[in-house]
Amino acid sequence: MKDKQSTNKIFMVEPKVFFMNPQTASSNHYQFDDKHENSNQILDSAIKEFRGFKHSLESNGVEVVSFKGSPDCPDHIFPNWFTTFENQTFQIFSMLAENRRLEKTPEMIEYLKESYMLTEDLSNLEIENKFLESTSSMVFDRTNRVIYLTISPRSNAQLATEWCKRNNYHLVMFETESHTGSAIYHTDVLMYVGTTAIGICLEVIKPEYREYVKEMAMKHHELIEIKKDQLLDFCGNCLEIPNKNGELLLAMSTRSFNGYTEEQKAKLSLHFQKIVHEDIPTIEKFGGGSARCMLAELF
Repeated sequence: MKDKQSTNKIFMVEPKVFFMNPQTASSNHYQFDDKHENSNQILDSAIKEFRGFKHSLESNGVEVVSFKGSPDCPDHIFPNWFTTFENQTFQIFSMLAENRRLEKTPEMIEYLKESYMLTEDLSNLEIENKFLESTSSMVFDRTNRVIYLTISPRSNAQLATEWCKRNNYHLVMFETESHTGSAIYHTDVLMYVGTTAIGICLEVIKPEYREYVKEMAMKHHELIEIKKDQLLDFCGNCLEIPNKNGELLLAMSTRSFNGYTEEQKAKLSLHFQKIVHEDIPTIEKFGGGSARCMLAELF
């Protein structure tokens, strides 16, 4: 029996602190400097946006488990350090930024251990400078056991290859070029996988990989192509979530929603019963991530 692509239960972290993380700035080209902004106002706005998004999900029939973040972790709002699986196991991954490694708090790990068996912890590879940042580095086609990954400072090619072999996933690995000319830092910035549709920006994939990635994406899904400029509105940073009635939702930010064309929205409506979106401009501006980055799936 094949695994489900998505789950109704979501893990989120409300920030205790929030500001542009200087330790991630070298690889994340979507975050902005906050030096001329009021730090208290930034945090207040981020908390308000977080709670608004959480409420929006819950009011649409999504179960949300929420934790409070750590004062040492400006990116705690983006829980990218673990992955759960339908066989009730979970794994912990290696993170590039030193202050992001602190996000793996004992409290959160113990919570996960109540329902899941820990089968692998790659944290020890951080001292070897080998990083694989969970579902941000690896976009999962769980049903067909395919992993999509763009190589970047946060997504090590050798580590991804070894992980996929151990875990019986077919790896579709490629290189990208962002609007700055550098690699896109996380694969979930440029694509997402749903049950019947894949949203992906082919334009940022280097030409020598493009046809292969397109062929693999279209093998089991309808392709919804995102344009390069739309990535600046985080149109690739979305997540399929079934509501309590089993209807498929697509979660994204309001900026992403507004960035989609009417034609693209019409295509999305064939695969998702509803697009759930919330305005999270502070989180996007200073965090350099959007809606999908805020959501960890609990299978």
